[in-house]
Formats: sequence, C-alpha cells, structure tokens
Amino acid sequence: MILQSAIREFAQRGIAGARTDAIAQAARVNKALLYYYFRDKETLYGAALDHAFGQMGEYLLGVLDRNLPPREKVLTYVGAYFDYIASHKFNRDLVQMEMMRSGHGSPHLKRIAKYYFQPLYRRLSQLIQDGIAAGEFRAINPVQFVPSMVALVVFYFISAPVMRNAAGFDPLSAERIAERRIAVLDFIAAALFKPECKPEGAGR
Repeated sequence: MILQSAIREFAQRGIAGARTDAIAQAARVNKALLYYYFRDKETLYGAALDHAFGQMGEYLLGVLDRNLPPREKVLTYVGAYFDYIASHKFNRDLVQMEMMRSGHGSPHLKRIAKYYFQPLYRRLSQLIQDGIAAGEFRAINPVQFVPSMVALVVFYFISAPVMRNAAGFDPLSAERIAERRIAVLDFIAAALFKPECKPEGAGR
C-alpha cells in the first residue's frame, strides 16, 4: 500500500513536488512509520521505482517463459507489454518521469538497468535471434529492433496530450487504444516477419 501510494504521488508530482505527508495519508500510515522504513524521500522514490519496474519485469519475463514458436511469442509479448502499459497509468508515468530525470543524473538508473532492463533485453534479443535462425524473422539487428519495439508502444501514451489536441480525438479512449494495439502488432509483424513463401505453382 505504501509503495502504490508512492508511485501515484511521484507519478503525478515528480520527486521534487511529491509530499511524504500525502503518501502517508494515502497509505493510511503514520509519517513516522514511513521514515522508519525509508530514511528520506529519495529512498522512498527508489523503492517506488523498484516496485513499478519489478512488477512489469516479472510479468513480461513470465510471458517470455511460455513455450511458443518465435512468431507467436513475439506478438504475445508485444501485446502483453502494450496491455500492461495501457492499464498501469501511474506506473508508466513514473517510468517516463525517471527516464527524463536520468538524463540529468539519477542515482537509480544503473540499478534499474541491471535488474530490470538487461534481463528483458537479453531475452528479447535471444528470441529475435532464434526467430532469425528458424527462418521466421528477417535478418535484423536486435540492438536496433528492441528499442524501436519499445518506442512503438510507449510513445503513443507519452504523446497522447499532443495527439488529443492535434487530431481532435481522445487517444486514450478504449476504442482508440484497441485500434492502436492492433496497429502495433501489425507493424511489428510487417517489420519483423519474413513474407510467407508461396508453394511452387501457387497462383497459376
């Protein structure tokens, strides 16, 4: 409860604007108890990040553990990643805030990269290499494809306020999110999968 309350507060106000009083009140604990477990706001912020990244990482690694052929597994993974980002507003806002903060120096970035980004990156890279070896994927570079895949999902939600004003519709409505999910999976398949080979004589 404390960490979920912290995620919400930090996601809405950032570490500078977040108030430990508000976190304690939302978690229904005494502020002194908060400081018993977390020595200062920065420590609490780090714990909130670990909780947010840890939840997502555990869920997505579980998807990668499924015994599926490469094509099905990559689409299942991207779909699950999209659904997680779509349904965890405060987690995604907190993650985005930390990514922006890390450019100016964050004491948490190395830890987050080691424990949460690297395991997913390694597994996704191996999945792509397996698909290439099986003749199912194009010979693309995972170093380039993995971040592009992440951006394809995440940027839609980051840019939602701009899209709302530029396009004149709510990009975060259930209908638009469903449309976007289909478009993301279609884009991944078109970019990654080898075209199905027609048998000899097909179309004659």
